[in-house]
Amino acid sequence: MPVATPKQFAQMLDAAQQGGYAYPAINCSSIPTLNAAFKAFADMKSDGIIQFSTGAGQFASGLNNNDAAVGTIVLAEAAHRLAEQYNVLVALNTDHCQPEKAASFLDPLLEATAKRRARGENNLFQNHMLDASILPLEENMAISKKYLAKCAELEIILEVEAGVVGGEEDGAAGSEDTPDEDLYTTPEDMLAVHEALSEIGRFTFAATFGNVHGHYKPGAVKLKPEILKDGQAVVVAKYGAAAELDLVFHGGSGSTLEEIRETLNYGVIKMNVDTDTQYAFTRPIASHMCENIEGVFKIDGEIGNKKAYDPRAYLKKGEASMAARIAHACEDLLCPGKTLYGQI
Repeated sequence: MPVATPKQFAQMLDAAQQGGYAYPAINCSSIPTLNAAFKAFADMKSDGIIQFSTGAGQFASGLNNNDAAVGTIVLAEAAHRLAEQYNVLVALNTDHCQPEKAASFLDPLLEATAKRRARGENNLFQNHMLDASILPLEENMAISKKYLAKCAELEIILEVEAGVVGGEEDGAAGSEDTPDEDLYTTPEDMLAVHEALSEIGRFTFAATFGNVHGHYKPGAVKLKPEILKDGQAVVVAKYGAAAELDLVFHGGSGSTLEEIRETLNYGVIKMNVDTDTQYAFTRPIASHMCENIEGVFKIDGEIGNKKAYDPRAYLKKGEASMAARIAHACEDLLCPGKTLYGQI
């Protein structure tokens, strides 16, 4: 079954850490975007991560409902079925969930996994993110410990964040006027996160090093990947090589190849990609509308062209373009050809 089991997902992360590569984590909100991710990972013979935000869940649940948990469960169940067609492993993750949304979002998803496990089925999710980064670190870790304990009982890895990723995307914490000092996690923060969580269960850590959600012109975002190196050094110096953190790179869209590759040297095993794939999906659809204007609109009483306004005509173009962008992300992260499918 190509949706990774908890054990397989842990092995995926270990392989990336040991092999110096990372997985693209692709935000999806529909069947076409799911299919784009599966196509890219399969074409690149790469394992990967698919994730859903609260906004994606609300969208998937329908305009009359706006239920983030229900929509996310629907997307995840669809991903399990679609994944059966492919010979690569994928893991399912949820993206930024702020503390005030955890009870109505994370708790129902944890319950859905518990029900699947009771039936002898694979976890619905392998990874969840609790983003309490807007809180002071002590409060952040208090709620993170609570949810890590819940996740550990279900063999789910929890992703946490300290420091604020700037910009705004799908409800994520932070804003374009986030103070500069909040955009950089300190080595002391990284050590505190390890000490607070490491004995409870496995977690991944989204440390911030100037990364910003969204897409900006070259030079607008000042990344400092050396922050990750310095923080890892402090953790390893005190607790040994086995304590090296599994790091997550948020706000990966628009980063230079040099910046991306440097983070791989410092323990990044997952990079979130959303803005670039959104654009890749929409661009050919916009072109389709412009090139087929008389077909998609019934102009001056004409009947249009059903083949032009059939949603499948343009959604397939969006899917293909998004898949190509994800394949590019795989190349950036050095994961093509490294699937563990059939090996574990």
